[in-house]
Amino acid sequence: MGDDSVAPLRVPAVRAVETVDGAVVVRLAGELDLYNAEEVRAALTDAIGSSPERLVVDMGDVEFVDSTALGVLIEARAKVGADRLAIASPQLDTRRTLHVSGLDRHLSVHDTVEDALAR
Repeated sequence: MGDDSVAPLRVPAVRAVETVDGAVVVRLAGELDLYNAEEVRAALTDAIGSSPERLVVDMGDVEFVDSTALGVLIEARAKVGADRLAIASPQLDTRRTLHVSGLDRHLSVHDTVEDALAR
């Protein structure tokens, strides 16, 4: 006796991938963790494969990020280069996680996607 009209408990981790003036913006959402790290990794790897001038990871709709997902961001940084990867719009909890882990010193973190695109 199930209700097929019930929405899934988790939103897809990758909301959209867009090209903006030579940069690729990967828009993430929901909870980023062990269960969807491969989905995020694949999206970032595909984006890097297009050789963008800049890769912006929009985390404005991300509610939670665990160490596995942070590892995926570090992998992306290693592949694309620190000067070409930017994190945009992290919510307070995500920003705190980046700070506590020390990753905010190794990742370029911006308040908005527009700031990240402008460098």
